[in-house]
Amino acid sequence: MPAKTIMIQGTASHAGKSILTAALCRIFYQDGYRVAPFKSQNMALNSFVTADGGEMGRAQVVQAEAAGVPPSVDMNPVLLKPTGNASSQVVVLGRPLDNYTAWNYHQQLAGKLWSVVTSALDRLRSNFDIVVIEGAGSPAEVNLQDTDIVNMKVARRAEAPVLLVADIDRGGALAAVVGTLELLPPGDRERVKGIIINKFRGDVSLFQPAIRFLEQKTGVPVCGVVHYFDDLYIQDEDSVVMERKNYLAGNDSGKVEIAVLRLPRISNFTDFDPLESEPDVHLRYVGRDDKLGHPDFIIIPGSKNTIEDLLYLKQTGLAGAIVRLARQGVPVIGICGGFQMLGQELKDPDKTESEIEHIFGLGLLDMYTVFAREKVTSQVQASVAVGGKFLGSYGEPLTGYEIHMGRTKLGADARPAFVINTRSGCQVHVMDGAQSADGNIWGTYIHGIFDNDTLRRHLVDMMKKKKGLDTEGQAVLMSTEQKKQAGYDRLAELVRHSLDMNLIYRLMGM
Repeated sequence: MPAKTIMIQGTASHAGKSILTAALCRIFYQDGYRVAPFKSQNMALNSFVTADGGEMGRAQVVQAEAAGVPPSVDMNPVLLKPTGNASSQVVVLGRPLDNYTAWNYHQQLAGKLWSVVTSALDRLRSNFDIVVIEGAGSPAEVNLQDTDIVNMKVARRAEAPVLLVADIDRGGALAAVVGTLELLPPGDRERVKGIIINKFRGDVSLFQPAIRFLEQKTGVPVCGVVHYFDDLYIQDEDSVVMERKNYLAGNDSGKVEIAVLRLPRISNFTDFDPLESEPDVHLRYVGRDDKLGHPDFIIIPGSKNTIEDLLYLKQTGLAGAIVRLARQGVPVIGICGGFQMLGQELKDPDKTESEIEHIFGLGLLDMYTVFAREKVTSQVQASVAVGGKFLGSYGEPLTGYEIHMGRTKLGADARPAFVINTRSGCQVHVMDGAQSADGNIWGTYIHGIFDNDTLRRHLVDMMKKKKGLDTEGQAVLMSTEQKKQAGYDRLAELVRHSLDMNLIYRLMGM
């Protein structure tokens, strides 16, 4: 018997669909069901690599973790990774297909991918008890309804009752719900079986007249009101969350101050969540030279378009500021695209990522990068290649994943940072990353590097020593994995008490 389904759609982007999908996955998992998430088409630069080397959106990885199952590309069969203002790299079942403009994708490709979507959904439904489906944007985007493969067309295929989520924190939630339902065709409107008001602040009892109004106006029950929360250790899907981050230089002398460059095409910014969660770290995102200040160390993150983002650093003055601080002894770390920027030059002869074929790098490491047509996507097990003051001891094991088009060669004045021992389960011996002779500058292709508790704490403790701060009593009290699982449990508790779960089970026919 195929799995039961429930679908979360929103009145707009960022209404909270992803986090509520993760919450339901955890609740059903806690209740003893085999549950899987599903989002047919996701647009995000925050991606992950599965055990078999497939690339998928991180939101579905979070949802899979909440459900207690390994991530699979079937949970996100189509991933769109923006490369410019109106173009994206299209990843299908974990493998890059090609770059498409928005017009070409919707008019020429989306319809052809429907069979991929339905096959992935059918596989999940045959292997699980429940599939929690997430929509994208709003189902009321009438200009996209003809090429829809992610909202109501999926709900119809899965025979899924739809819960419509509205973000009350941004205002206009009642109008958004009523307007969304009004714009839906009658058959799709009937499929909406419940309303969720999300990100509520204040006394719910004062909101009861609004609930009665919505139910009378729409004929759809309000399943619950979920309070606003932002104190859970759960990774965010979209870089829009960085708008809430603290951009100001810290004034807490007892903490290590980390500045992460907010690149226009930043990818996998969740790499830095483990650092941000450390109690003795103040992490901030920097978008302009005048905000950089004099941090204890600088991180240049990954990018979907490394050359264009490097050009941005040069045009804004950030590139010069980074080089000046590095020469003054401030450590600089580069992850993936940020690692490539640390070198002498970058070449893209096939215009794989950019129309710019050549650019000089920051010149902080003796290396150069050439972009290839084939993308490397793999989970890796690695170890520290050469002990360094910010890397830890020689041979220290670590795990992570790679997603990159570039191939980097080291010069005589650079040495590798890590050695990759396995890729996607196969034994290899591949040198990764690079570090300067004094160890102050280093970079790597390995995403998730700071999830490794020993390396992360060594880095922070060494910076505290350099700053003259006490490092006693700073052992890891809870690992990154423990923090994740505790966050999912807390999320489930909050949402379970906010929603009428009996009603949701009934809507699913359970």
